[in-house]
Amino acid sequence: MMANSFFADIISPRFNPAAVLDLSQSGKVLVISDFHMGSGKGDDFHLNGEILISILEDYYFKNGWTLLLNGDIEELAKFSLRDIQAQWAGMYRVFDLFAAEGRLYKTLGNHDEDLLFEKDYPYPLYNAVRIETGVLPIYVYHGHQSSKVYTNFNNLIRLGLRYLLKPIGIKNISSARSPYKRFHVERQAYNFSLKNNCISVIGHTHRALFESLGRYDYVKFEIERLCRDYPSSEGEDRQRIAREVENLRIELGKLKMSERRSVLRQSLYGDEYPVPCLFNAGCAIGRKGINAIEVDNENIALVYWFAQGRGMKFISRGWYKVKSFRKGYCRAVLNKDRLDFVNAKIELLGKQDIDDT
Repeated sequence: MMANSFFADIISPRFNPAAVLDLSQSGKVLVISDFHMGSGKGDDFHLNGEILISILEDYYFKNGWTLLLNGDIEELAKFSLRDIQAQWAGMYRVFDLFAAEGRLYKTLGNHDEDLLFEKDYPYPLYNAVRIETGVLPIYVYHGHQSSKVYTNFNNLIRLGLRYLLKPIGIKNISSARSPYKRFHVERQAYNFSLKNNCISVIGHTHRALFESLGRYDYVKFEIERLCRDYPSSEGEDRQRIAREVENLRIELGKLKMSERRSVLRQSLYGDEYPVPCLFNAGCAIGRKGINAIEVDNENIALVYWFAQGRGMKFISRGWYKVKSFRKGYCRAVLNKDRLDFVNAKIELLGKQDIDDT
């Protein structure tokens, strides 16, 4: 399926009603993606697997959340489904808990789309899920659909991963490893959302986005905000702002080193002010923690989960509120905004020419 036809299908009046999640009155949904569950050697999920099982069961299931798994949950490019299910029986047990109460939705990614050929797979599968919030629609899809490489040649990519790269120990090749490919995927989703006055929540690139901003852009905006607050601050507050700006400058330098400088000069939105229509849940295989998107009928948030002692350095900048749980994991809200405010910015800022390239 080509990218244009995919986007046309998900806004079609014939959109699958079973793939519509209505939060307009009440309810809350966790959007999380890119587990890449495998088995044995080369399993990218091993670092965060057990903590995520606990988080999903103890926090999200017990507190009435709906779970939306946004693609690449199983790593079928390198492992068989049977082996994955044997390795991660605890995770499937948690999936079953959500599914038994009608609180599990699952979209397909480029690494797990072969689930369509599994006759006994226990959960419904969708290309996209639409969330009705009562404010504006949110389309949740993995994101690989905007890449002609994956839509046209995914079978060849899977064969190469399983039978050529895996035996010699090379990890996944994906858009997550190429800043150029990430920007292409994100730009396509961004332009679709602009055209249709909606929000897109994707995965695929493993790069968390909130209101169309990646970490690098967000840090720059945050430095500017703090500098504006500095002249009117006094005492301890003034000292705190100075420390935060210094920490952010250090982080900005590290981010600049991790990306190619020519790519950093690019932007999803050109020279315009960013329209907050694109979000990305990040991934569940981060070295220090797990990113996800939380949505209810009033708010949308980017959250970060980590084990005590592993991810604390990342969120110790001073403005994140961290909640610790008895099993040794922590939750921080990295960004949060009201949907009506997001909608207002989309309506007011989205009236601009859209680059389809």
